[in-house]
Amino acid sequence: MRNGQFEASIEEAKLYPQLWRLGLGLLLIGFVFLSAAAMLIGGVVAIAGLIDPMNTVATTAALTRIQAAAQGYGGIDTPFAVFLVLITFAGLFVGPMLAAAAFHFRGPGSLFGPTRDWFDGFLTALAVLVPIYLALIGLGFMLEDPAPNLPLERWLGYLPFALPLIFVQTAAEELLFRGYLQQQLAARFAARWIWMGLPALVFASLHYSPAAGPALPFILASALVFGLAAADLTEQTGNLGAAMGLHFGNNLFGLLAVATGDTITGLALYVSPAPDDALSPQALGLALSLGFLLLVWWLTRRLLTR
Repeated sequence: MRNGQFEASIEEAKLYPQLWRLGLGLLLIGFVFLSAAAMLIGGVVAIAGLIDPMNTVATTAALTRIQAAAQGYGGIDTPFAVFLVLITFAGLFVGPMLAAAAFHFRGPGSLFGPTRDWFDGFLTALAVLVPIYLALIGLGFMLEDPAPNLPLERWLGYLPFALPLIFVQTAAEELLFRGYLQQQLAARFAARWIWMGLPALVFASLHYSPAAGPALPFILASALVFGLAAADLTEQTGNLGAAMGLHFGNNLFGLLAVATGDTITGLALYVSPAPDDALSPQALGLALSLGFLLLVWWLTRRLLTR
């Protein structure tokens, strides 16, 4: 039995639930994402070169770093490279809304949910997550001190640019996985393992990175659990607010506060060494963070459904 609020939220999705529409929608999302990413990166490279020809060297180095990370050789460890990655998600933010309109005749509001409920869910998830993750960071320092990464003044200077870009990145992923994909699958199938499980599995698989080494099982497990938790919050509330708040807060800490080595570390204040085996302090810290994530999900769920 599905939650009544979720059933109400997918009424528009039920009008045109055909799988061929979903397939075409996903193709459109992929096209918009890749096209926008190419144009945005090209624009940034061109503008940087016009401002100062020496910027071309830094831009080329950043793109090389991203390509190497994608092939499993280290992480994305420079601020400019991280900004380039985050900028590419602008197309993914727009893509699900275009697909919903083009193939299912749905407005953006049907993906996000009612505005007031969205804000309630978003702020509640953040209010629950922030103190719990601060406690997690404190425990992490007790297990093993992370290494300083960026100087504080420089890190603070990046925040005005990093915060909105991380919001766009996390909101884009939620619009795709918990918005468009979950809603359209739920409109077509009753089985929970399909409309909750499949998007979560795809979401987790996209976090695969050979460079993560021994940390990879923890990263994939965390991504899968996160996807299921976000899917559950979306069902329980009938909107994307809580899922987006959970994702935004999680990535703020993971990208800006303490990042794991050999992942995306370029904007982090501290970097925790990548675990070298399954029983290392770093691996235990990653396992502990999974437990804290479940605590955040449980408390957020209780607050929003009481």
